[in-house]
Amino acid sequence: MKWDPKEADVLVACMVDLHNVGTFNVDMRFKDKYLNELERMLEKVLPHAMLKAKPNLKSRIRTLKRDWVIVYDMLSEKDNNGFSWDEHRQMVVAEDAVWNLYISIIREPTMTARRGARGHDRGRGSVKAL
Repeated sequence: MKWDPKEADVLVACMVDLHNVGTFNVDMRFKDKYLNELERMLEKVLPHAMLKAKPNLKSRIRTLKRDWVIVYDMLSEKDNNGFSWDEHRQMVVAEDAVWNLYISIIREPTMTARRGARGHDRGRGSVKAL
């Protein structure tokens, strides 16, 4: 299933709301059955999307976590290894040489120039608009 940007934004917003309510929080994570609650929340906002807890939400959350780790690692390294966050364009930026080195080290990157990374309240971003 291909998620459109609106669906992804609504999913993240619902996850934030679910966390803030606290009903499904335990030890810095969500309790079991949180996916079912997310499914109900999304159904109210996106009634025709037909997003199900499994496999749709579970798979998308796994992808979001994986993508977040990649961006976090790029930006959190000591001296950021040449990567930085462009607040205006809402994306990770770096010189081409930095990007090429990153690609050579990470042989099978899970995020590419054509497949962007999205972050909550960060709008559309692309790891390689770098």
